[in-house]
Amino acid sequence: VFGLWQTRARVPLLPMSVVRDRQRVGAFLTILFVTIGMFGVFLFLTYYMQRVLGYSPMKTGLAYLPITVGMITGSTQVAARLLNRVPPRALIVPGLLLAAGALAIIAQVGVAPAYASHILPGMLMLGLGMGTAMMTSISLATVSVAPRDAGAASATFNTAQQVGGSIGTALLNTIAASVTTRYATAHAAPGVDRRALASRAAVHGFNVATWWAMGALLLAALIAGVVVNADRMPAPQARPAPLPEPVETDA
Repeated sequence: VFGLWQTRARVPLLPMSVVRDRQRVGAFLTILFVTIGMFGVFLFLTYYMQRVLGYSPMKTGLAYLPITVGMITGSTQVAARLLNRVPPRALIVPGLLLAAGALAIIAQVGVAPAYASHILPGMLMLGLGMGTAMMTSISLATVSVAPRDAGAASATFNTAQQVGGSIGTALLNTIAASVTTRYATAHAAPGVDRRALASRAAVHGFNVATWWAMGALLLAALIAGVVVNADRMPAPQARPAPLPEPVETDA
């Protein structure tokens, strides 16, 4: 209904030219499924580090720094250097596969401390893959849009991010909570340490939800590989030269 209304609106909120471009639609769909997978994982990682590993909020924040390092490296040293040399999907797909592999590592954590063995390498891989894929997707979504539609294209990309994050957080949290409850119920028995059982159940729920998040990233990689088919990054639309300003002269 919204799309039909926009086709008839004199001044549409979402110009149809923004969503008629195949490359741009591929970028929108890719980022939607990327954020479905990622937002929930960040929630679970925070929960794992604070509840299971006993990290303080400050230490948890510092523990996330490897993701930042990886994202800066992926966006500035990989995507920025190759963006105009290779097809966009040659950056997006490998980046998302690397991020999915990172989640496969993170999904194997247990109750025993596993930051150095699983979380740290997973975060570095995750940041590198996401930095490469997301910068390319953002560029693909906005590079060839008409100047008058640039705001709408950027807003649509941001909306896809927010919608994906909301869906992912709600969906993956529901999966984790359901799996945690079933695990705790199935393993409850007289004499079992309830606190230890609660930790094992929470980690099991986190692991299962992370596998689902990895599936979302694999689906995003599939969408990018199939829908995004440009040989090179589309050229930016030329902007009209500004008109010279009139010069006032004294009579």
